[in-house]
Amino acid sequence: MKSDRLLSILLLLQTRGRVPAAELARRLEVSVRTVYRDVESLSASGVPVYAERGRHGGIALLPGFRTDVTGLTADEARALFVVAAQGTHTALGLDGALGSALRKVMAALPAPHRPVAEATSRRILVDPVRWMPAPAPAADLGELHAAVFTDRRLRLRYRHSGTTDPRTYTVDPYGLVAKAGTWYLVADRRGRPQLFRADRIAVVTVTGQEVRRRAGVELADVWDVLRREVEQRPADVLVTATVRRSRLDMFLRLLGAQLAGPPTGGDPATVRLALPEIRAARALLSFGPDVEVLSPREVREDLAGVAERTARLYGGDGASGASGAH
Repeated sequence: MKSDRLLSILLLLQTRGRVPAAELARRLEVSVRTVYRDVESLSASGVPVYAERGRHGGIALLPGFRTDVTGLTADEARALFVVAAQGTHTALGLDGALGSALRKVMAALPAPHRPVAEATSRRILVDPVRWMPAPAPAADLGELHAAVFTDRRLRLRYRHSGTTDPRTYTVDPYGLVAKAGTWYLVADRRGRPQLFRADRIAVVTVTGQEVRRRAGVELADVWDVLRREVEQRPADVLVTATVRRSRLDMFLRLLGAQLAGPPTGGDPATVRLALPEIRAARALLSFGPDVEVLSPREVREDLAGVAERTARLYGGDGASGASGAH
């Protein structure tokens, strides 16, 4: 609706200052001509808005003009009170600030919208953490959170997976991302995007050097590139296996991310997995005889070897190496 569009233009100008007409058109999904007509409508209604032509021009408000109108619709008010990232605020120490902000928004809402907003906050809860997450050390986000807002390069002492000794990196941060309960620092290292798990960062130091981000690149852009790299990483081993239907739900819950297509067949179902290496298939041993690998032969041989060594370990009369065992 035009009234919503006019309010959106007004709030964008208050927040951003001068904004090019082309950018307003892109954000509002209208033509540049429509933007200029909307600016004329705002001016006719008494809003001190003006347009500057030229390469460095744009739409702007006269300095000092502010409006306190929120213009929130009922659905927009409800959306604000669906705290979709509750764990995120907790990790950043912003629970108190969030509560205070929502109280202020509630006070500013039109009276007819308040009951709906209150009901939404009581009836909708989103927990971003997966069921039974793997135990991991808690990330110290306080220092890291403050560091990414300095617009300075950071020096990290970072421990990679499977290692004990941290390494030192100098990076240009874009920001922090919470993915399924795990926090990541998104940064450029030597001009290339890279992910750093927050719980593996031992020390973060703010340097005196100004950050060197790529021009026109934002956090969301870098995250999208890195996310695609992880999700589309080619698999070295394609495994075909059968799974008893009674265990299929649990199998999909634990290994669904590695599926190379939907399960087929009856009971047992046939599944195909894309794994990074042969050893990764050892996770299937936790299902015992309910899962059988059909191919490749190298995976079957590796699982058979692990199962044989495990059987020998537990096949004796007592625990090996345990003194006093009977």
